[in-house]
Amino acid sequence: MAWRCKLLLTLLLGTALSAGLPENNESITGSTYFTEKNYKKALPLLQQEAAKGLKASIYQLAYMYQHGFGVAQDYRKAAILYQRAASDFEYTLAIPSSQEIVKTSFAQRLSSQLDPSTNKSGDAFALSKLDTDTPETKGLLRAFLSDGFFGLKPYKTNYLLPVAYSSNKYRHIASNTHYSNYTPQETQEYSVYDQNVEVEFELSLRKPLTYNLFGFNESINVAYTQKVWWQLYSLSAPFRETNYAPEVFIVVPTSRGIDNRSGIKALKIGYIHESNGQEGYRSRSWNRLYITGMWQWDNILLATRAWHRIPEEKKYTGYYNGAPNPKSGQYEPNYSGDDNPYIEEYLGYGDIRISYLYGKHQLGALLRYNFGSGGTHRGAIDLHWSYPFLHSSNTFWYVKFFNGYGESLIDYDQSITKASFGFSFSRALF
Repeated sequence: MAWRCKLLLTLLLGTALSAGLPENNESITGSTYFTEKNYKKALPLLQQEAAKGLKASIYQLAYMYQHGFGVAQDYRKAAILYQRAASDFEYTLAIPSSQEIVKTSFAQRLSSQLDPSTNKSGDAFALSKLDTDTPETKGLLRAFLSDGFFGLKPYKTNYLLPVAYSSNKYRHIASNTHYSNYTPQETQEYSVYDQNVEVEFELSLRKPLTYNLFGFNESINVAYTQKVWWQLYSLSAPFRETNYAPEVFIVVPTSRGIDNRSGIKALKIGYIHESNGQEGYRSRSWNRLYITGMWQWDNILLATRAWHRIPEEKKYTGYYNGAPNPKSGQYEPNYSGDDNPYIEEYLGYGDIRISYLYGKHQLGALLRYNFGSGGTHRGAIDLHWSYPFLHSSNTFWYVKFFNGYGESLIDYDQSITKASFGFSFSRALF
C-alpha cells in the first residue's frame, strides 16, 4: 500500500512540475500565450509558427502588429500578415479576442472613433481583403498603406496632362444666352474655343471618418474630386470647365465565404453631388445615390456601379417660344431647376471600371452605356495606361484616350474623341 502512495505522489509531483515549466511542454503554442495576453512570450512562438504557414498564428501575429501588443505598432506589417492569413481563414471564427471587438457596445465603438489608430486599423482590415499573390498587387497594396497629410489619402487617380488633344474644337456657352436659341449675330456670346489642345488635370482625395462603428468592419469616408479642363494654349488661357464632386460613402467588406466563391471584396454605398460651379446657362449639377461592387481576381480589379439620380424640378429658362421676353425685350437668365435634362440618356445608369496590373504597368478602362435610353444608343469608353516615371514610386507616365458622351458636365450631351498625355501621381485601386 505504501508503494502505491509513493507512486501516486511521484505522479502528482511530476505533473505539477511539468505544469510549472511550460517552456518544455510541446503542447504550449504561441496561441496559448496570445490568449493569455502574454504577448512577450507569444511573439517568438508565433513567428516560428507563422514561418511554417499556420494561418491562425499568422493572423494573431498580424493582430499584435496592428495594435502594438508586445511589438512596435506597424500597420504595414499587419496588413501584409493579414494577407497571408486571408486566403482560407475566417478571422472571427478563429480568434476569441477578435470577437471582443464585435461584441463591444455601440457607445464604446463610437468613443473609439476619436482615436486616429481606429481608421488606420480600418485601412489595414480593408486592404487585408485584397489578395497579394502576385508582385504587382503587393506593390499596389504597399502604395496605399502610406500615410497621407492630415489623414487624407488618394481616392481616384491624381494626374496632370499637359497635352490633351480633341478631334473637334469645344463649344463655348455664355452664361446668359441659351445655346439652342443663338443666331449668327450672337457668335460673340456663343461660339467655339479656338484651340483643340488643352491641359487637363484631376485632384482626388478621401478622408476616412470611422471604422467598425456598427460592428461590421465597415468604414465611412468622405471624398472630393476636382477635374479641370484648361485652355492654356488659347490667347486668354481660360479654364474651359471645372467639375466638383464631393461624396460620402460606406464600404462594407463581404464575408470570407462570399469572397472565396465570387471574388467580390466589398460593397460601396454612397451619395455624390457633381457640379461645375457656374451660373445661368452654363450651370450644370446633379445628385446621385449609388452602389458599387468591388471585385478582384489576381491582377484584375473590377468595380461595377449602378446609380439613381435624385430627381429635380424642370428648369424654367425665361424664353417665350425661342424669343426674348416680350416685356423686357431681353433674354432672361435661367432659373433654378434641372441643369442637365435627359442626362441619363447620355450617361446611362451606371458604369464599369476595370484595372489590370502587369509588372509595373497598369492598364485600365471605364465603360458606360445607356442601353437605348431615350430611343438612342449612346455610351463612352475611357482607356488609360500608366508606368513609373524614372523608377519613381509615386510619379507615373499617364496616357488616356476618351470617346463618347459625358467627358465633362458642360459637354455631357456632346460626343468627344480625345487623346491625352502626361503624368499621374497616384493610382486608383478600383
